[in-house]
Amino acid sequence: QVQLVESGGGLVQAGGSLRLSCVASGRTVTNLRRAWFRQAPGKERDFVASITWIGSSTVYADSVKGRFTISKDNAKNTMFLQMTSLKPEDTAVYYCNIPGTSYWGQGTQVTVSS
Repeated sequence: QVQLVESGGGLVQAGGSLRLSCVASGRTVTNLRRAWFRQAPGKERDFVASITWIGSSTVYADSVKGRFTISKDNAKNTMFLQMTSLKPEDTAVYYCNIPGTSYWGQGTQVTVSS
């Protein structure tokens, strides 16, 4: 079993920044990628960004390109999402995920006020 725990969410004004973290623990998972998703109220869960665990190849949703940066610390089994120039439409619960598995974190709330 793998546990994913997100942290770093909060309330921020438009134009502000937040840094999310996702720590993995438990069984070693060697899947190639880790990912961030988000879900706004009444909407589906959407892909935000992903990164390869070996190397650092990244993919971003068009809506966050140039504003969000995904990174990782393999030694600490931790993934990050640096979010800048935040907009009210970025308001959502943010989840980390290991693609191809049922492993999800519990989510962290990000609220951007206008």
